[in-house]
Amino acid sequence: MIYEALLCIAEEINEYFGIKLKINEDKVIVSGIINQDGTMAAPGENKILLTLVNIERENIGKSNAARESAKTIANTSPVMNINLYVLFSAYFSGGNYPEALRFLSFIISYFQGKSVFTKSNTPKMGDNIEKLIFEMENLSTERLNNVWATLGAKYMPSVYYKVRMLVFDDSVIREFRPVISGITNENAPVK
Repeated sequence: MIYEALLCIAEEINEYFGIKLKINEDKVIVSGIINQDGTMAAPGENKILLTLVNIERENIGKSNAARESAKTIANTSPVMNINLYVLFSAYFSGGNYPEALRFLSFIISYFQGKSVFTKSNTPKMGDNIEKLIFEMENLSTERLNNVWATLGAKYMPSVYYKVRMLVFDDSVIREFRPVISGITNENAPVK
């Protein structure tokens, strides 16, 4: 579900770039920044990398783990709401720094105009995703340094967003147990 959500957003922004800038190439790609061996993970340059930085559990909207019906009790996993933290990084060659800033400006402008994604305004959004809300996060210089150090990469012009809220609900019944009623013990002494 996480990949589908990020891929949908990348496709939406690429369509926006295609209309706004009259380009046919996908500029936004879902990618890590650095491979485990220290090489760049992104194929090619002059791209905006959409990278998942963190996943956080949202503690609102918890549901009951057990649902009861007249004849059975079904144990299901509780719904889990998560927030994603994503980084849009401008991976452009050194001589193309102004273009990196230009594309970052377009990203910010895009989310300023459309920060809420639903099935009605984003037809490509998967059926298992109800809504995504993008909120720009303010990172201090120290926190930003920590993010880039954690990623193992050199700083690139970037913008950081919190994406609220994916709902994980597998809706799969884990176990069925019949309701127990009228228990009698044949070996119990009669009073």
